[in-house]
Amino acid sequence: MDRRAPALPIVAILAFALPGLLLADENPSPSAQSQEYEVVVTATKIETPEKELASCVTVITRQQLVQTHRTTVLDALTDLIGLSVTQNGGAGSVASIFIRGANSEHTLVLIDGVAVNDPIDPSRSYDLSHLFLNQVERIEIIRGPQSPLYGSDAMSGVINIITRKGHGPPQLSFSCSAGSYGTVSGDFGLSGSTGAADYSLGLSAFRTTGISAADSHLPGNTEPDGYRNLSLSGRFGYAIRKNLDLDVMVRTITDRTNLADFGGPYGDDPNDVQYYRSMLVRALLRGLFLGNRWEQKLSVSWVGSDRKLVNPPDDLHPLESEYGAYGSGLVEVDWQNNFFISSAQTLTAGLDFSNEQGHSDYTSQSPSGNSESSFPDEQAQAAGLYVQDQWKAGKGFFLTAGARLDVHSRTGTALTYRIAPAYLLKSTGTKFRATLGTGFKSPSLYQLYAPPTSFGPIGNIHLLPERVTGWDAGVDQDVLGNSLRFGLTYFRNSFRDLIDFDYGLGYINIGRARTSGLEASLESSPIGPDGWLSLRASYTRLTARDEVSGAPLLRRPKDKFSADITSRFRNRFDLTVSVLFVGRRADEEFSTYPYQIVTLPGYVLVNLVLTKPLSRSLELFLRLDNIFNRWYEEVWGYGTYGFNASVGIRLSH
Repeated sequence: MDRRAPALPIVAILAFALPGLLLADENPSPSAQSQEYEVVVTATKIETPEKELASCVTVITRQQLVQTHRTTVLDALTDLIGLSVTQNGGAGSVASIFIRGANSEHTLVLIDGVAVNDPIDPSRSYDLSHLFLNQVERIEIIRGPQSPLYGSDAMSGVINIITRKGHGPPQLSFSCSAGSYGTVSGDFGLSGSTGAADYSLGLSAFRTTGISAADSHLPGNTEPDGYRNLSLSGRFGYAIRKNLDLDVMVRTITDRTNLADFGGPYGDDPNDVQYYRSMLVRALLRGLFLGNRWEQKLSVSWVGSDRKLVNPPDDLHPLESEYGAYGSGLVEVDWQNNFFISSAQTLTAGLDFSNEQGHSDYTSQSPSGNSESSFPDEQAQAAGLYVQDQWKAGKGFFLTAGARLDVHSRTGTALTYRIAPAYLLKSTGTKFRATLGTGFKSPSLYQLYAPPTSFGPIGNIHLLPERVTGWDAGVDQDVLGNSLRFGLTYFRNSFRDLIDFDYGLGYINIGRARTSGLEASLESSPIGPDGWLSLRASYTRLTARDEVSGAPLLRRPKDKFSADITSRFRNRFDLTVSVLFVGRRADEEFSTYPYQIVTLPGYVLVNLVLTKPLSRSLELFLRLDNIFNRWYEEVWGYGTYGFNASVGIRLSH
């Protein structure tokens, strides 16, 4: 495959897909009819009732997001089952998410189904610290290998952020808050529909003086590191015909983050600043024909990012400076076909293509010498062919099975598969489920093409894809008339050909790892005639180990527990209390050489949210985080927030 000629596969997909879409039937779409049950999209790429899925799924609804008054997607993911979240400092600092103990780059992040993992990131991960919740309708998290549908990067799971779609009369939303650490935020939204068109617009702004990114409990770290973010979003739909729809989505992020030079003693730097900009554009054309038995979706998207690091000399570092510029772009085309063969069987088949490119330049000066690193613009293409069959037998057995073939312009082919059966025993409200699947991750542009330095090689064009085989089995049980649900899952993943850096050889496939554990969850429906009480709790027990060294994988807690309880007091106010416990985990201490493995202590955080309705459309809220002012570290040497409070108002009309 020619790395420099991405146009031909795109033209081929468009040539096959567009004629069928333009012949869409005039009859109403069955998938557009109202549903009386919870549906999940990400697990199968098509709306599927949650009761028919064997996948381990967590859904955060719009109601839950509003109830907790969180501001960022990262905040919303912090206490979820099966996930571990770390951040190198306060707001805007680099964040990592580990699903079931896998590396953060093994998680595929989607926005409305569009992959946003950054091609210029050395490991091709996505930093969720800059993504705010304005205009987010729901978040779906699927745990376990998902490559058969989504290709590379989905080795441990998928996080899909789904934005709001306008419907009905114009709806206005506005909220603003102010709080500790000089933090102020606000967001505005407008959505609705008129005739054949619908729209949803959003703007959010955030600013904070912040905390020291380097832990202020260590010497030399007193300077707060601020953060600013401005995000714009828009989603527009138009019904070209009764069964031919066009949906266009645009999202931009612009922010500025003050950084520390490093975590640990004397890591502060008063003028180390990162500037970040990104844009996402997606157009989705959807149609049904052949008597509504064939649905086609043609999606074309572009994601671009630009990041600059500026750190001139200062009084504390008069002889040191660094400058960096990093840019990337990702074009994707996905042609998905859903065949509604019968009420008991749906076949999904598709073809997708991606072209990624990235470049960077970095220079630094210090008393020990000057260095330069230039990464010239490089590209890579990938094409994938996938097929999935969803089948029902009777009223209780459900089976989803799929396979995918990927071809990468440098690393060749990868074949993955997944099978996921579930059995629902309605008489007792019991669902037994299991999944078995494989996944892969193609090497990043940096891992493939980074030029050598005077210290030795870096990039390696002979790298193989990383691979995983994973399975899980579990049971869900409804009790007390479906008002309470309990879930229990055991999982196990084996990773091989992991890419690691060797100082003499550069990047090579030498890593192996194994993760396993237990996930338990408990969730209640609102209790009482006016839904005055609801409860959610989860526990994750994780073993994550490097199979080469035998050491535990860093920053993965063995135990994690979270719970929140919401009470409504005679419709006068709502109170939500949340508890998060994160157990001990291994990390590296970088303040000495050679680096030493340390154990970070466990911690407990207690948060509280109080909401007071002032009218049918206006409410006042108070949020208190870390109310016992506990000191803790998510990453060794980096700061975290102590007690902080915010108060605000929310208007929806």
